Amino acid sequence: MKNDYDRGTYEHVRDELIRAAQYRGLTTYLDIAVVMGLDVNDPRKMQSDVGPILRQISADEHAAGRPMLTAVAIGAKGRPSDPFFEQAKDFGQYRPSQTKKWFWERELRIVYKHWKRTYRQDSARG
Repeated sequence: MKNDYDRGTYEHVRDELIRAAQYRGLTTYLDIAVVMGLDVNDPRKMQSDVGPILRQISADEHAAGRPMLTAVAIGAKGRPSDPFFEQAKDFGQYRPSQTKKWFWERELRIVYKHWKRTYRQDSARG
């Protein structure tokens, strides 16, 4: 896959997704565009630049045996866009017999569990 972004941009976007997952939250495509330094006043251009990086991150996470981290990224409709579900279908995880809402909520729970923040207990305190 040809990428129009550098490795640093990829890592910044991935970090944004991980942070959202660690706090059991969400991030938006607009937030990701800002992280990427994109012109947010051009929605079509923004979408054409954000989509490929999210697909690449998802593919890399899948190849590493991790859940779809991009489940935490949502669009204006308050859920991931159709390419998220198409990619999940390609991975063999999403079946059209499932509702998109059900699949997405399940995938969010899996992502949150995987990226859950753990806190070290201070052994000096008794």
